[in-house]
This record gives sequence, C-alpha cells and structure tokens, in this order.
Amino acid sequence: MLEYKLSDRKKYFVKVDKWYPSSQICHCCGYRNPLLKDLRIREWDCPNCNHHHKRDVNAAINIRNEGLRILKESA
Repeated sequence: MLEYKLSDRKKYFVKVDKWYPSSQICHCCGYRNPLLKDLRIREWDCPNCNHHHKRDVNAAINIRNEGLRILKESA
C-alpha cells in the first residue's frame, strides 16, 4: 500500500534490510559498536569520535543514509 501511494505521488520506496545494524553504527564516523546488541542501552558515546548518540535518533539517521545509498546504487 505504501509503495503504491508513493509511486502515485512520484516518490520512491526503498526497503532497508531489517537486519541492518542501524542503531549500532555511529552516523558520524561509521564506527560499529558491538556492545549495543543490548537494547536496554538507550544512549551511548562513540569511542572513535566521542559523539554522544541517542539510540533511536542515531538509528533513524543511519536508516535514511542507507536508503539514500541504496537509491543511488539503483539509479
């Protein structure tokens, strides 16, 4: 349904793999933090660039970036 509605409005639907580790990757430097498999950790500091992350915000940015990357590859 969503894909149909977006297509009708000349928009794009890009599906990001559900196993993409969006909340484990620092959106600033790309460091992947293996300690973040524990979903109780809601905020974290990247040990590589020291950027402070809120888990959900960081994941949303990473999902957007991954979707744009996929879209660029398919063009």
